[in-house]
Amino acid sequence: MRRVGITLASVFGAGVVAAVIGVVVLVVVAVHSLSGAARSAEVAAPTCPAAATKTVGGIAVPAGPIAGFCQDRLVNAASVIQAARALGIGPHTQAVGVMTAIGESSLVNLDHGDAAGPDSRGLFQQRDNGAWGTYAQRMDPYTAASMFYAKLVKVPGWKTMTPTQMAHAVQVNSDPDHYAKFWPEAKAVVEGLTGESVPDTAPQG
Repeated sequence: MRRVGITLASVFGAGVVAAVIGVVVLVVVAVHSLSGAARSAEVAAPTCPAAATKTVGGIAVPAGPIAGFCQDRLVNAASVIQAARALGIGPHTQAVGVMTAIGESSLVNLDHGDAAGPDSRGLFQQRDNGAWGTYAQRMDPYTAASMFYAKLVKVPGWKTMTPTQMAHAVQVNSDPDHYAKFWPEAKAVVEGLTGESVPDTAPQG
């Protein structure tokens, strides 16, 4: 009888120890998960250099960040928005332009291309093939964006396309879905700079 009691105590004692170890493991995992989330938040929201607000085409551009972008890149986004407005293009398609520029250059006015297009330049990485104007035009954010939108609105049925399909119709990227992942950032940038809501689909009117 005493032997049975000792055995039971041993079993229950082992169970308690296992339970305590399990709780400790869960606490450690939770702490690491929270730490990882905090680090992710830091990456998503960088600290931008202090800067006075700049005005681009009537758009006030703060120091940032907006969607992780600081003023040097937000100024380029404002030029894209300004070019769209000049053509009577609303917030949805303004965001398509910004999304495309994020996907092509991360909103940096690049003075170089890549392996796929060594002659590509600017926010939209437009090629030196006669379709996108001169080097100076491709390197001017407002003009480059104007050329992007001018081609987009000539695409049959462009208003029925998804944002990434619209971008691909102009840019002819090797991956038609390349731009989709940048849509949330583009929406946030346009909404942050203009104060207007960006719908996920183009107005049909």
